[in-house]
Amino acid sequence: MSKAVLLVNLGSPDSPSVPDVRRYLNEFLMDGRVIDVAWPLRRLIVGWILLKRPQESAHAYQSIWTPAGSPLIVISRVVQQRLQARVSVPVALAMRYQNPSIETAVQQLAAQGTTRLHLIPLFPHYAMSSYETAVERVREVVDQRAPRITLSVEPPYGDAPDYLAALVESAASYLADEYDHLLFSFHGVPERQIRKSDLTDRHCLVVKDCCHTPSVAHRFCYRHQCFRTAEEFVRRAGVPANRWSVAFQSRLGRDPWLTPYTDQEFERLVAAGVKKLLVICPAFVSDCLETIEEIAMRGRDTFLRAGGREFIQIPCLNEHPRWIQVLVNMVERFAP
Repeated sequence: MSKAVLLVNLGSPDSPSVPDVRRYLNEFLMDGRVIDVAWPLRRLIVGWILLKRPQESAHAYQSIWTPAGSPLIVISRVVQQRLQARVSVPVALAMRYQNPSIETAVQQLAAQGTTRLHLIPLFPHYAMSSYETAVERVREVVDQRAPRITLSVEPPYGDAPDYLAALVESAASYLADEYDHLLFSFHGVPERQIRKSDLTDRHCLVVKDCCHTPSVAHRFCYRHQCFRTAEEFVRRAGVPANRWSVAFQSRLGRDPWLTPYTDQEFERLVAAGVKKLLVICPAFVSDCLETIEEIAMRGRDTFLRAGGREFIQIPCLNEHPRWIQVLVNMVERFAP
């Protein structure tokens, strides 16, 4: 029985050109777990978005693009290579959208004789638009292209002790200096997706303090899992209770998304007297457009224009040795 591991991250355009960005955005936004409305309405919404968004996003991607390519892809490949050097089973890399594709990775693994495949989504928390869509797409491709492969999936790990230890260690040098406030900025999702993932249909965003009231709904609740990561982080790192908070970034459209919104928090924190701000983005394991351009560039500008003095984005785990060890632990549990 031949085992292998597949790492899946979100993805990136093949280049920062407008046509490549349009192609990427079309695939991404037409995913029914990203814009979760009926196909005709989704096609209409995405068509409207694609009138102007590709030009704007291309400019943003151009501001972060490296000679080696998209930071997300470059970092993910380094992680794959460093993990491969530590484990005996083949480690493949794919993106949920664009390249390297899930289809190509699965077909190559099948051609190598893989019969058992362990999927590690590079998303610590469960969300329809990240973890769930990656898992379901891999399942679909395996069923269609490699039905002899048995698939297993790494569960969400936002509160796993080794993941939290890696996250705290990666931020330790930043926390060692003086700062006024630590903001956890998680990727946002529409409130309706939180409700759709509620196993009980009556807990999430309904029960008072729902994220801290025990429920089976937490198994698939992105909001609860984000708060859990932040709370465990500050407990382990010794961050004072009055010097941290949680916000959600990257909202799209007019429907209610998880609040508070990160961009508005930058201004609120300045008004509250915060001069030196640290920002960490635990929903992302690799630095990408959302952490580099949205937070470290535009976010910094917003904070400084509002009157803040110093803004520091703590890098994602990227290729940190403790993060690689977390992945090694996952592989070893699958293929001891």
